[in-house]
Amino acid sequence: MDTESLLNVKPEDLAKSLLQRRLMLKESLPGVIRNLEAEEEALSPKAERLSKSYEEANSKVANFKQARDKAQSEAGVLISKVKLIRKRIEESGGMVNLDPKWKKERLIERIEEIEHKIQTSALDQKSERKLLDKRRALVYQNDKWLKERKDSNPDMLEYIEKSRKMSNLYKKADSAHTKMLDAVKKAQPSYEKSTSVSVELRDIRSQLDRARELLKQSDRAIEHWEIRLQKGFGDIGPGFPDLLKGYNIVAGGGASSFSKSTKSKSKNSSKTRGEEE
Repeated sequence: MDTESLLNVKPEDLAKSLLQRRLMLKESLPGVIRNLEAEEEALSPKAERLSKSYEEANSKVANFKQARDKAQSEAGVLISKVKLIRKRIEESGGMVNLDPKWKKERLIERIEEIEHKIQTSALDQKSERKLLDKRRALVYQNDKWLKERKDSNPDMLEYIEKSRKMSNLYKKADSAHTKMLDAVKKAQPSYEKSTSVSVELRDIRSQLDRARELLKQSDRAIEHWEIRLQKGFGDIGPGFPDLLKGYNIVAGGGASSFSKSTKSKSKNSSKTRGEEE
């Protein structure tokens, strides 16, 4: 719309149009607010449920991670100790006698085999007694073997115990890490759903706040334009400044505030270019 067309629009017509818009808003906003409140009420429990589900899944991830880190940290401490003990044994020549005899005798494996038979086989008392005697003898051999190694080299038993503990800790860390990855995979859908619903709920609440604020402003706006239509558009008292000031300037041949602003920006831009040159 050009300047002449704008000047031909009567202030009364603009005020009536604005008043009508505010009246329509006041009439429609309560329904809009009710619909938004219903959407918020329906979505809130779902958002809370999904948020709780994600928190629980995330808590499992955190617990598995903590278990993994703890086991890895403890195993890491043992590594340096095992290395030092092994170095002492190697320097004393005791390491030569460690692994070959242990593997040859297979005492632990034989003890486990007997235990498995006792637990899984239907044996008579005589057969069970024979197995128990055999296991007892193997346990005795195992204790004797360890005692001999300890007596000949006290570091040997410590090396075995710490190495075994270190190995178990790394197995524990690997198990916790695998469970953590599985938990992360299971938690991902919960996170995506929770995020999506939270964004939707936040948007509804934003619209609801805006609608309530517009309704709150409606009565003041309606009263304002009704008074303007009754008393005019000039300076009629506090809170009612002269709305026709700009109109009268343009009608008298002066420049509008928009035109002044545009010229000022253009002038500043030209001055900047001149300084750069």
